[in-house]
Amino acid sequence: MLCNSCVSVYTARRTMMVDIGATAKGGPVVDVSPEKDDNNGGFASGGWKSEDGRLSCGYSSFRGKRATMEDFYDIKTSKVDGQTVCLFGIFDGHGGSRAAEFLKKHLFENLMKHPEFPTNAKLAISETYQQTDMDFLDSEKDTFRDDGSTASTAVLVGNHLYVANVGDSRTIISKGGKAIALSEDHKPNRTDERKRIESAGGVVMWAGTWRVGGVLAMSRAFGNRMLKQFVVAEPEIQDQEIDEELELLVLASDGLWDVVPNEDAISLAQAEEEPEAAARKLTETAFTRGSADNITCIVVKFHHKKVEPEGSQQG
Repeated sequence: MLCNSCVSVYTARRTMMVDIGATAKGGPVVDVSPEKDDNNGGFASGGWKSEDGRLSCGYSSFRGKRATMEDFYDIKTSKVDGQTVCLFGIFDGHGGSRAAEFLKKHLFENLMKHPEFPTNAKLAISETYQQTDMDFLDSEKDTFRDDGSTASTAVLVGNHLYVANVGDSRTIISKGGKAIALSEDHKPNRTDERKRIESAGGVVMWAGTWRVGGVLAMSRAFGNRMLKQFVVAEPEIQDQEIDEELELLVLASDGLWDVVPNEDAISLAQAEEEPEAAARKLTETAFTRGSADNITCIVVKFHHKKVEPEGSQQG
């Protein structure tokens, strides 16, 4: 018998693999994203609903016009110290797929083992991001590769939402019908990021777009050993109470955000009943609008119980 946070997996057109493992804190972990995508990374979609009915989720991942697939995503749910925890992540690789794949395999696993999680979630998330970055760099120390990756993650602990970001993937919410970004893209020309990089002895220069050292078009990332002094994996974290006004959560790689503004993403997602259909609609829209990148997104819908007004029921 699985814990209450476990999910009934539903998906059209594909069979989903569900991995169940134990965390260090006792609860089973349900991995609701497939281990392998269909069509050699060409396209995958699916979704799930929580047993308590509080939320449902859909994801869609599309290679698009790129020859290779460097986007990865992860969706997990578990009980940690008696609390239901749901974790959603988008990892967009650059210079190869190894960093993004490493994050999919290890980031949430490491977070759930952190001694301060979920009691001090912000500290645990920040330390886990940076430790996982060091672990990846250590795993690649004998290679000539220099892969990197973004990470935009949303962690639900009870009625609290923590959004952490490194790089230019993005997480937004719909609250009271309004699109609100819960992460700010780490671009080298961001005033605060440029100052941080230059203070560390780095340079930001124009090479088709603003780049750190004329090379990397984002100012924070996992991996990227050659630029590590400037391109850190320290996340910026925002937190929100989950209240009646919170309707939607959308996480996506920049293959979506390059061509779909935040407000469009919310209106497109809200027009679909099921979150998997919403995620598919977003990836299709980005492709139709000319996105030249891999496109991956996760849509989470919150289902708040409606309280009927007194006297509404007939005796």
